[in-house]
Amino acid sequence: MFHALPKGTTLTTPCNTQTLIAPFKEDETTKAYQKPSVPGTTAQPVTLMQVPGTTSAEGTHTTLPKPSPPAGSATSSPRPQPVGHRSRELDLWSTTSYTSSQNSPRANPDCKVDLAFLIDGSASIGSRRFRIQKQFLADVAQALDIGPAGPLVGVVQYGDNPATQFNLKTHVSSRDLKAAIEKITQRGGLSNVGRAISFVTKNFFSKANGNRGGAPNVAVVLVDGWPTDKVEEASRLARESGINVFFITMEGAVEHEKPYVMEPNFASKAVCRTNGFYSISVPSWFSLHKSVQPLVKRVCDTDRLACSKTCFNSADVGFVIDGSSSVGTGNFRTVLQFVANLSREFEISDTDTRIGAVQYTYEQRLEFGFDTYSTKPDILNAIKRVGYWSGGTSTGAAINYALEQLFEESKPNKRKLMILITDGKSYDDIRIPAMAAHHKGVITYAVGIAWAAQEELDVIATHPAKDHAFFVDEFDNLYKLVPKVIQNICTEFNSRPRN
Repeated sequence: MFHALPKGTTLTTPCNTQTLIAPFKEDETTKAYQKPSVPGTTAQPVTLMQVPGTTSAEGTHTTLPKPSPPAGSATSSPRPQPVGHRSRELDLWSTTSYTSSQNSPRANPDCKVDLAFLIDGSASIGSRRFRIQKQFLADVAQALDIGPAGPLVGVVQYGDNPATQFNLKTHVSSRDLKAAIEKITQRGGLSNVGRAISFVTKNFFSKANGNRGGAPNVAVVLVDGWPTDKVEEASRLARESGINVFFITMEGAVEHEKPYVMEPNFASKAVCRTNGFYSISVPSWFSLHKSVQPLVKRVCDTDRLACSKTCFNSADVGFVIDGSSSVGTGNFRTVLQFVANLSREFEISDTDTRIGAVQYTYEQRLEFGFDTYSTKPDILNAIKRVGYWSGGTSTGAAINYALEQLFEESKPNKRKLMILITDGKSYDDIRIPAMAAHHKGVITYAVGIAWAAQEELDVIATHPAKDHAFFVDEFDNLYKLVPKVIQNICTEFNSRPRN
């Protein structure tokens, strides 16, 4: 809660203000971004501003010019405040100019990412804080080496509804990007962050908007306080579409305000991992500029952008396992070991790769679905517990069953992989079920053992069969297929458009 200052008191910025930033590796906190000076460059003149009656503990700063008030001023449609909610319109900066550090990190020429900033334009943020947010974007633009060979940046502003300020291909230099940021005017309205993330997932990262395909897609979401809609589901769908979602939250809810937050701990639940890499919490707008360097370091660390889709974290993998009498108990355990070895290769969670399994003879049985287990140890234990059934070999019926009982539960943005393992010829027709699987977009791998018919494997497998059908002459050689199957899954994944 803000308190009025006694008359005559001069507002000063505490020297020991600390930004609460999620944990880093040790080298992340001690090594600043460095770029050698470019010969022949000349420093641009800056405007110096000093708050009367105060002493800056942060050094000399630069300030963006104050923008003209937007049409339909943000203050004309304030966010409805629930009972007990702090007044978010109180402007504590009425006599203080926010400024950015002159010692901002230098450009990083090796940072090739497609980056979307989702900025808060809601009425509750106020005009001063909106200017601070723009200055933060300008500092990031200065820290990055914007261009076709490096990072590209676009901006979406959200309030009641999101709107693209400019896309990835609109500005291809840091200078042009900073000029465009200065011209952004505040929209007002509520803080509908979830709606904005959904908008970015569906519309922003397209080829028409400048998305390069091979560069990681990154969305940085700035939130003042907390959202007025739900964000966790929207963020999950964004991650499953290959977008690395970062959250920067300013002045989060204090204890008595938490009952009014729709999704407690939304920032940690909405991001890819819970290790703090994808979220930064800033206690005061005054210290937002301190997050420039940590943010730039993270979004440019392409080796650690684990949310981007890969062949290991983007699929629903359904195993269809032959449990017929010809397999036998001992060989069935060997097949299960093969299934476990393949499963170990994937990154398994409810937002990464999911595993399901069907066993079949004349009949079919769902051993576990895609949403039954969400960790690798649980999956491996479930595979170990599968009991041998014994019976005939109706492979066509098994494919239909897997499509209906397993892949109908697959998520829309997931690749669907069926890995069918059989040791003999089917007693029923496999052509029509195989065509149905291919028509539904299920990428099918057929693994044959011993008496399996090669012509049936080729029909079951996705075209070209040479990349999706495998054969070994005995069960004990199944383990040799693991690296080949995984390699072909990744080759197939990388050959298809990512977006």
